[in-house]
Amino acid sequence: KALWDTILPFADYAFNKSHAAGYGMVSYWTAYLKANYPAEYMAGLLTSVGDDKDKAAVYLADCRKLGITVLPPDVNESGLNFASVGTDIRYGLGAVRNVGANVVASLLKTRTEKGKFTDFSDYLNKVDIAACNKKVTESLIKAGAFDSLGHPRKGLFLVHTDAVDSVLGTKRAEAMGQFDLFGGEDVGVDAVFTIKVPEEEWDDKHKLALEREMLGLYVSGHPLNGVAHLLSIQVDTAIPAILDGDIPNDTPVRVGGILASVNRRVNKNGMPWASAQLEDLTGGIEVMFFPHTYSTHGADILDDAVVLVNGRVKIQDDRVCVIANELVVPDFSSTQPDRPLAVSLPTRQCTIDKVSALKQVLVRHPGTSQVHLRLISGERITTLELDSSLRVTPSPALMGDLKALLGPGCLGG
Repeated sequence: KALWDTILPFADYAFNKSHAAGYGMVSYWTAYLKANYPAEYMAGLLTSVGDDKDKAAVYLADCRKLGITVLPPDVNESGLNFASVGTDIRYGLGAVRNVGANVVASLLKTRTEKGKFTDFSDYLNKVDIAACNKKVTESLIKAGAFDSLGHPRKGLFLVHTDAVDSVLGTKRAEAMGQFDLFGGEDVGVDAVFTIKVPEEEWDDKHKLALEREMLGLYVSGHPLNGVAHLLSIQVDTAIPAILDGDIPNDTPVRVGGILASVNRRVNKNGMPWASAQLEDLTGGIEVMFFPHTYSTHGADILDDAVVLVNGRVKIQDDRVCVIANELVVPDFSSTQPDRPLAVSLPTRQCTIDKVSALKQVLVRHPGTSQVHLRLISGERITTLELDSSLRVTPSPALMGDLKALLGPGCLGG
C-alpha cells in the first residue's frame, strides 16, 4: 500500500505507454517517408527550419548523402517554399534575401495568369509593380533565379537598374488606370519593352559568394568542390558533431573548411581579434580568433580562405563555437597520388547515361590511382574496383568534374 500511494501521484504526469506508442508511431512515419519519399521529406524539413541556416546546411548535407540535388531558386519553377521535383528539390523564392512572401505571391499569380517568362524583358513586362523592384530583382539575379532564361548573371546585374527604371513608369501609370490616349486599354507594358543583356559572367568563385549572400548557403556549387575530400583527411572532428553537442566543452579539435563573414574587431585594451564562420560541405560553425592567436595568424584570416583550425570547443548557454589557437593553410599538393579514389553513387541514379558520362570524366584525367565505385542502396554499400584503364590522377579539376556530374556528396566517405 505504501508503494502504491507513492506511485499513484506519479501516474498523473508519467510518460506512459500510450505516450510512448505515439512517439513510436511518429518515428515510424518519418522513417517511412525518408526511405520511400526522400525528396518530399527533405523538402519539408528544409522548409520547416525557415531562416535557421545552420540546420539548413545540415539538411543540405543529408540531401547530398542521399543523392538528392538541391536546385537553385528559379522564377519559372519555384514556389514560395522548398518543393520536390522528381528526385530533386527546388529552392523556394521565399528563401531569397529581400524577397518577401507578398512579392512571391505576386510573381506566382503573374506566372499563372500570363505564363512562364521567356527572357528578362518578358519578365519585366509581365510582373506587376510589387515585383518590379530594383532590390528584389538584384537579389533574384545574385541567387541565380534567372539562370533558366539563358542570361548570364553579371550581364543581368549590369543592366537591371536601368531596365527596372525604364519599365517602372509605365507600370505605375497602368496601376493607376492611365493608358495611352490614342492606343486605348490594350496598350500596357506587355508589348513595348525589350532590353539587350550583355554576355558577361562572373567567375564561379564570385557567383557562389553572391549566391551565399542571398541564400545564406552555397547551393549550385561549393568553393570546396574538388578539395573537400583532401581537407577531410586532415581534420579529426566533423562540424555537425560539435553543433549537435556530441563533443564536450573544452575538447581539443581540428576542423577545416572555408572562412566566411570575417569580422575584425578591437577589444577594450586596443588588441585586435576576429570572428568568422568556418564552413565545409556539412555545415558551419563560428570560430573566435582572440588577440594571441590573431597576432600570429591575422594575415591568413580572410574571407574565402581554405584553412585548418586547431582549437577548443566552447559551449556557453545555447552558443557553440571553436576558440582557435592555431590556423593552418593546407598544402594539398602533398597528398598521395596513388591512393584509391572512392566515388559514391546511389543505385537509383546508376543509369546507362550516368555511367557513360562518369567514364568520360575519368578518361579525361588519366593517371595511376585506382577508382573504387561505391553503389549505395539504403544502408547497403557495394564497392566495385573499376578497370585499370580508368585509373586517374586526383586533382581539383577531376574532383570538380565528378561533383558537377554526380553531386557534391559523391566523394564523401
